[in-house]
Amino acid sequence: MVDITNKSNTLRTAIAEAILNVESVKTIELIKNDQIPKGNVFEMSKAAGLLGIKKTPELLPDCHPLPVENASINYEIKEQSIRILVTVKTIYKTGVEVEAMTGASIVALNMYDMLKPVDKKVEIGTIRLLEKKGGKSSRLKHQSDLQAAVIVCSDSISKGVHTDQSGKAITAKLQDFDVSTSVYKIIPDEKQEIENTLMELITDDSVDLILYTGGTGVGPRDVTSDTVTALLDIELKGVSEQIRKYGQERMPYAMLSRSVAGIKDGKVILTLPGSVNGATDGIDACFPHILHAFDMIQGKKH
Repeated sequence: MVDITNKSNTLRTAIAEAILNVESVKTIELIKNDQIPKGNVFEMSKAAGLLGIKKTPELLPDCHPLPVENASINYEIKEQSIRILVTVKTIYKTGVEVEAMTGASIVALNMYDMLKPVDKKVEIGTIRLLEKKGGKSSRLKHQSDLQAAVIVCSDSISKGVHTDQSGKAITAKLQDFDVSTSVYKIIPDEKQEIENTLMELITDDSVDLILYTGGTGVGPRDVTSDTVTALLDIELKGVSEQIRKYGQERMPYAMLSRSVAGIKDGKVILTLPGSVNGATDGIDACFPHILHAFDMIQGKKH
């Protein structure tokens, strides 16, 4: 199965369609008048479709079990066809398009089974996904020319004792969201260095997003978050909460992280843990949605 542990729960919706074609108007009239020998076509097919949605992971080996929060099945009756519409919703890490298509398929198949004694030419037509929302398919639209500065705060790396991995990992992650890294810098865990770097970048018109990695813990040299917080115009506490929540689900020690997010002079600033996993988890936790802050800064509608 595909690894989805790095994904966050979001509302995901899928709508699928199936078309059932019949031989004549007479078949449609029999269905409407509830005169099909095997029973009520619409109700029995709806029940079959709901079961199909719930059992999708049992039928498809690579499909993740997930909580189905809502499922609805509706019909549009034409002169010689029935359009089946299936909507499925979940709040989870992966989408429900396969569940919606399975539901539509099962509804159509059950209708076929019920109608074949009275209509020898009944056939299942198109089965397709009409729409899906949530996850990558619903990433917020944002300007694609955003530039980032990645600042590594580490005494040992700045002295050449160790090599940077977290800063490079952040840079690679940002590329997935069409954000380029124009500034990459390594500095020691010194309050003045952190402050000077931030104030320098604030005046750099080519930088939109400033990310620090390191100095967010509770050690004697972990001063990044405190230093940055004191300089912010606006603190984005919800972003910090999301980063910790996301990390806590993967690593118990994440509760000790003091990541900070905020805005200074129209630039978005993040302080992330110094470990590779902590830094990349922080990106996964709040991107791409944090980029919506730039629209809000410019006064655009939510």
